[in-house]
Amino acid sequence: MKTLPLADPGTPDLRSSVRYLLWVIRNQGRTLTLAVSMGIAWMVAQALMPAIIGRAIDQGIASDDMSRLTYWAGALLVIGVVQAASGIMRHRASVQMWLDAAYRTVQLTSNKTTELGSTLRKRVTTGEVVSVGANDIANIGNSCDVLGRASGSVVAFFVVAALLLSSSVTLGLIVLIGVPLLLLALGPLLSPLQRRNMYARELQGELNNRGADIVGGLRVLRGIGGEEVFHRRYVTESQRVRDAGVHVGRLQSVLDALQVLLPGIFVVFVVWLGARFAMEGTITPGELVAFYGYATFLMIPLRTATEFANKMIRANVAAGRVIRILSLTPELTDPDRPEEEPPGNSVSDPQSGFVAEEGDLVAIVCDDPASSAALADRLGYYQASDAALDGVALSDLRRQTVRERVMVNTAASTLFSGRLRDELDVSGRRETDEIMRAIHTASAEDVLEALPEGLDAEIDERGRSFSGGQRQRMVLTRALLADPGVLILVEPTSAVDAHTEARIAKRLRKQRVGRTTVVVTASPLLLDEVDTVAFLAEGRVVATGTHRELLESVPAYRRVVTRGEDE
Repeated sequence: MKTLPLADPGTPDLRSSVRYLLWVIRNQGRTLTLAVSMGIAWMVAQALMPAIIGRAIDQGIASDDMSRLTYWAGALLVIGVVQAASGIMRHRASVQMWLDAAYRTVQLTSNKTTELGSTLRKRVTTGEVVSVGANDIANIGNSCDVLGRASGSVVAFFVVAALLLSSSVTLGLIVLIGVPLLLLALGPLLSPLQRRNMYARELQGELNNRGADIVGGLRVLRGIGGEEVFHRRYVTESQRVRDAGVHVGRLQSVLDALQVLLPGIFVVFVVWLGARFAMEGTITPGELVAFYGYATFLMIPLRTATEFANKMIRANVAAGRVIRILSLTPELTDPDRPEEEPPGNSVSDPQSGFVAEEGDLVAIVCDDPASSAALADRLGYYQASDAALDGVALSDLRRQTVRERVMVNTAASTLFSGRLRDELDVSGRRETDEIMRAIHTASAEDVLEALPEGLDAEIDERGRSFSGGQRQRMVLTRALLADPGVLILVEPTSAVDAHTEARIAKRLRKQRVGRTTVVVTASPLLLDEVDTVAFLAEGRVVATGTHRELLESVPAYRRVVTRGEDE
């Protein structure tokens, strides 16, 4: 078995969904060869069993020849062993192909997500990404899983046709012509099935996106009384998804029923015709039994063929969604000739006139939250700008360098599931006392004390077991432990009470000594502890100074931080 994740998932062919699926299959040459060869052996062994049983009846039982009966019984045993062994190997190879195809797609999607960064959220909805992980990778894996059986079915069909032709040209021709006609009869259902699958898949992505939005903003919705409104919207949209799923299931059920009905009618016809030939003496009793076995066996290739078409339809739809993500290009790319990494940690933004010198603790206050958020994005190089690190434009540096040196921690930052220690110390290099120091700075000791296992406690996805304030302090702890040269904190205490906020404000300077820290906030408790405050109006720095100086000299600043309460 292969070791997952793959060391190198490769460079996919993104020209079309079919080309992507072919690329996934080509990457599994040896496993594919094993799955196909074992699938052929498995199917052909089953196809030969009726012929052996027929020979045993004619040459052994009818002729009362025990030696021939023993011979054919031994042959049947050998074929049975071959069928069992090849079936096991085919299944193992098919599962390996499923895993390879699915997890190769997972790795490619994860790598692209990392490469796109903030671009992903602007181009693809969260629900679409969730649907890729929840459904599409399985459908792509299924397209590889069925290849071994499908190949065996094709070969076995021709083997059965040859056996029938050798005994009766009429029956052989009926099978050779009739089976393809049965498949053609099912063909008209496949195109509408694909359309319905695509429509249902689109609705599922939209519903997942709606669910992600509701979960992400649930506390806000409850606060403004909008929970019931969004619940009704979710119910309405989920019913649309259900109806689309019913339409798919309806057509799928017709296809499944025809897969049984049409081959069943065909089997009855072949057996009836074979029985007439036996009564006329054209074929022997053993050949009649063999014909019945052939006709019954042919239902397997028929059903496998329609299963193959069905899974390929679903895989084609899924691959189309995957390549939509993989085809995206990041808005920001590395320069052809990146500049050398600068030594210092000062940051500046010519567009707004903001400057933070190395080692300073600086706050940004803005009359428009959108402008301060945009400034944080420029300083973190999440959008194109002339922002600079130590005098070198961020656009002239490698993105990896910028990400290592500059970190933006926003209110949207969240936690993943796993052990708390690992979620806080993502580098895995911090000692326990360093982690505890950061927890102390974030005033999060009470959060840790509430967990029986402490740092070894397992936390839920997105930190759902924490309150909003607890989650915010844990996220702040993680940012402090990363210890970047430049740390930009956007509203780091918006969800905590005033006493906790005051403690964080007093401890932050000591934690970040020697590093550059920029805090986007309008909280007087934080503003009173920083070295300098930069006040932005209409996207430009219009005043700088200490919090108290600006309170006295800039009325617009006073209105923002006091929220007009002094008027």
